[in-house]
Amino acid sequence: GIKEPTAMALSTVGKNMQASSRMVLLKEIRNDAFIFYTNYDSKKGKQIEQNHLGCLLFYWPELEKQIRIEGRIEKASKEISEEYYLTRSAKRRIGAWASPQSKEIPNRAYLEKKQEEFEKKFEGKPIQKPENWGGYILIPYTIEFWQGRANRLHDRIEYYLDDNDWQIRRLAP
Repeated sequence: GIKEPTAMALSTVGKNMQASSRMVLLKEIRNDAFIFYTNYDSKKGKQIEQNHLGCLLFYWPELEKQIRIEGRIEKASKEISEEYYLTRSAKRRIGAWASPQSKEIPNRAYLEKKQEEFEKKFEGKPIQKPENWGGYILIPYTIEFWQGRANRLHDRIEYYLDDNDWQIRRLAP
């Protein structure tokens, strides 16, 4: 019954040390790492370039559960990015071209015009992945599972890497 179970808050910090969070969708877990996709020129892309550490947070209030994941973020390979890009609908592939993500635009009509221009440009042709769009992989070093309980005595179980071995500990709520 959860509308967007793969929705997660991604938090990054750029060189100005100001934290920034936004919702993105988890698209895959591969080799124990978490993959999401975006425009590399976006605010999040620039922050990741400046500081490779980040945090993901899944929260499902209906279940009283959350999972917090801290780790190192790196770009996915071009092959992984292209493989996923081709699974997207044509409209979404065009959207990756049309949106100058995180840049100021004059109005909604500007964005719609860009969408139309790229639809014409790619009409009858394969819609290739833009160079400035692709995947990021968060490689975790800490994963915390939180379960809400009565009287605010929540369960918090943390897995953390210690000398390349996963350790487990219980944390106080």
